[in-house]
Amino acid sequence: MDEAAEGKAQFIELVKNLDPSVQVVIPTAPSNNMYLISLTKGPNRKFISLSEDDILDLVQESNIRSKVATIVRDAIGGL
Repeated sequence: MDEAAEGKAQFIELVKNLDPSVQVVIPTAPSNNMYLISLTKGPNRKFISLSEDDILDLVQESNIRSKVATIVRDAIGGL
């Protein structure tokens, strides 16, 4: 598994730990070094943007994990 795939898997796991009912769609490749990620819960959808570096570093860096968790928590709260 390459770094991007590991980061995406880690991101999905993070979302599922926060709210298992949220569906996640991550593009296969970044656009302009950013991933536009869709979070859906029931009829509600929210988009968040994460840099490619954040996805890659999610696996190994706890400060990035905390930053991303905060972004996801806020987005899920808005669903």
